[in-house]
Formats: sequence, structure tokens, C-alpha cells
Amino acid sequence: MTAHAVGGSFRDPKGSVFLRDGVLYRQLAPTAEADWTLFAQSGLLTELQDEQRLVHHDEVDSGLALSPGAWKVIRPEPIPFVSYPWEWCFGQLKDAALLTLELERRGLDRGLSLADASAFNIQFHHSRPVLIDSLSFTKYEAGSPWAAYRQFCQHFLAPLLLMSAVDVRLGWLSRDHLDGIPLDLAARLLPRRTRWRPATALHIHLHAASIRKHATDRNRDERLTRRVSRTGRLGLVDSLETLVSRLECPPPGAGWWDYEETHGYAPEARAAKEQLVVELAGDAPGVVWDLGANTGRFAELLAPRARHVVAMDLDHGAVERHWRRRREQPADILPLVMDLNNPTPSVGWALAERASLPERGPADTVLALALVHHLAIGNNVPLASIAEWLSRLGTRVIVEWVPKDDPQVRRLLVAREDVFPGYQQTAFEAAFGACFDQVRRASIPGTGRILYCFERR
Repeated sequence: MTAHAVGGSFRDPKGSVFLRDGVLYRQLAPTAEADWTLFAQSGLLTELQDEQRLVHHDEVDSGLALSPGAWKVIRPEPIPFVSYPWEWCFGQLKDAALLTLELERRGLDRGLSLADASAFNIQFHHSRPVLIDSLSFTKYEAGSPWAAYRQFCQHFLAPLLLMSAVDVRLGWLSRDHLDGIPLDLAARLLPRRTRWRPATALHIHLHAASIRKHATDRNRDERLTRRVSRTGRLGLVDSLETLVSRLECPPPGAGWWDYEETHGYAPEARAAKEQLVVELAGDAPGVVWDLGANTGRFAELLAPRARHVVAMDLDHGAVERHWRRRREQPADILPLVMDLNNPTPSVGWALAERASLPERGPADTVLALALVHHLAIGNNVPLASIAEWLSRLGTRVIVEWVPKDDPQVRRLLVAREDVFPGYQQTAFEAAFGACFDQVRRASIPGTGRILYCFERR
């Protein structure tokens, strides 16, 4: 049997995550026994799993371990699509932060505490945030400060404040700062008014100043040995929870979040397009990636037949709107913020800790509806490159061709010279024909647009 460690798991000395013959496992080191036993005997482990706040797992034969000396081996329930904090909209990051604080509070009630508060420990499953690291809980030591406080502020509070108070796009800073946004950087970027508000002054500005003060200390940071009562720990969690709960997503600026209402089709054309997309996807579309999903209408149409749908869009406002609908109407759809012109690359140690977008695929079905003209004209990407890229992402691709005389293409050309003589339907078909076999082509009534269904060779 073949087995290999999952990138990034080397950072946890208590439990390595690995794949054996395509099945996900985690081996627990002997050093994890005491905390794991306390977590299980407290009842919190079962309680959180029953509430779908912690990913389920089964205990399996320890002989399946990746390396000798494992105390226990578990088989966690796989997450259909692993996403990263910079790919989440504001609402998703906020929900993940509130779950983390809830887990710390409930842990303290059972004599436990979160040893870390990494945003990477949270994933989204069935439209809910869920903890995937069951080794995060450790025994609470009376009088000890919360060891994960700084990490929570860097992974959750700093990006949320920057997104809310400055610009929602600053959430992308997390991609360059995998251990969270440095608090001194957040303090410099935040508006001056945040210095005079007690909560942000305490958790960001004074926190950052304290880190700078002790940066050159040779002895153990006194903050880690200072006595803090359990009431004080709960008060810290309360303060963070109140601050996070009050943060609001800024109203969307110029973008495509309202495309479906202001730039969409006539009702008849829209209904015809929806019917065609469902037909082309078939009865079993499998795992679906909707690229340029906007607020998720087509993702919702395919979700009942799909195994899982990932709905990606560049526009934060559109993804935020989609996420709010998912919270009210849960479905097996994951909305994500993704710049398809610059998608998530492989990042981290040896470029192997966090997987690129194509490494998390391929999907069975890819939707690229009203997308090609944005890439080709909006970003100067050649049609052949678009076809090759889509062939890496999925086996079946449903693509919408939007001709140059379409109002939306003309809108892209308003402020720039038309230097795209090769943007023609024949060139489009030739480019995709180099990577795919054409299964079907259908015109959308009342428009000059055409839907194509391609199968990768």
C-alpha cells in the first residue's frame, strides 16, 4: 500500500495527516494520549460531532499508521473541497472566527482549551463552518493565559477589521502571511479611530505594541507565565466575541454583485439558458466547479444532482451575498472568492503546505458561463490558453460564447482600444477543439450567445 504525508501536517507534532491508497488518515502520537482521552471523556468530542461543529472520524487499526510508534490512527470524514481563509468572503471568515471562540468557551466549561486558533483548522461543510483538527483541545491549566490569543488575533481579528474598516480586498493579505496578518502591520493599516476604541485598542494596537516591546527579550515572555483566572479567560473570549459580532461587511462598491438583476438576460432568455445548462450537465454532474458563479444561481440549479459544488467568483459582494443565502438555505455548495486570472497557487514550505486550485481538482463538470470574454478581453488571455487551463480543471466543461457585438463585451471595450481581432467564434472553436471534443452546441434564444459542452480528451 502506498502512503504519503499531507503537506502542512508536519507542523503538528501530535498528529500527522496522511493519505494511504487515496484514503485520508491521521496518526496520533503518544504525546496526544492524555489530551485526547480528556477530550473524549469530557463528552465534548461526541457533542461537537453530533452538532456538526467537529468533523466526524472513525478509529481504525493502528497498523495503518504512516510511521512506527503511533498511539492511535483515525480516519476523518473527508471535506469535499479544502479552502483557505483568503478565499473566504467576510461572512465566512466571521463565522469561522465565532466558531473558534465558541469552541474555546465550551472547552473551558469542560476543563479544556484550544491550544491553537489557526484559521486553517476550520473548513466549510454543508454550508457550515466545522473544526477539522480534533487535536486542538488540550487540558486547561488553572491560571494560564490563552496561548492561542495572538494567533486568533492574527488569523481572524486582524483580517476581519481590515476588511470591515478599510477594504474587503485586504483579506487577500492572508495568502502572503500564512501565520496570520502581523499585528503591527494591521495596526498601521487600520484607521486612526480604531486606536481610541477600547476593544480594537486592546486587541490590536496595544497587543502589537506589547509584541514589539518583548521582541528582543532573551527570557521567556512574562505574558506566558502571568496568572489569569478562568473568569479572566472567559472575559477575554467575551470581549473578542462582542467585537467580532459587531463587525459588518462593507457595502459592495463597483463590481458584479448585482449582475443578475442589472446586467442579466431577459426573463425568457434567462429561463432558456438555465434549462440548457441543466440539460448539458446531465443527471450526474459529479463534482461541479462554477467559475465566475456570481451569486450562485447556476450552482443552485446543479446542486441537487451534484456530489458537491464549488462556486467561485472574484467579486466579494457577490460571494458575500451568496454565502448569506447559503446560511439561510443550506446546500452542498461552497461559495469562494477566487481571482481566476490569478488563482490560489501552491504556497507555504517547499510550496507544498497549501495546494493550488488545480491541485484540488479536477472537477467532473466545470461551468464557465459568461466568463471567456472577461478573461480574453478584460485580461488579454489568449483563447488557446483559456481552453488549456479549463482542460486542467475538469473533464466536462460547459462554456458560454459571448460574441463581440454583445452589450457586455461592448461594455468591456468602452474604455480601451479593440485590439482583439482574433476574438471570433471560429477561433474559439478551434482553440477548444485542440483540447476537447465538442459534445453539443446550443444557441440561447433571444441572444447571440451560444452554450458549448466539451469533453476533455
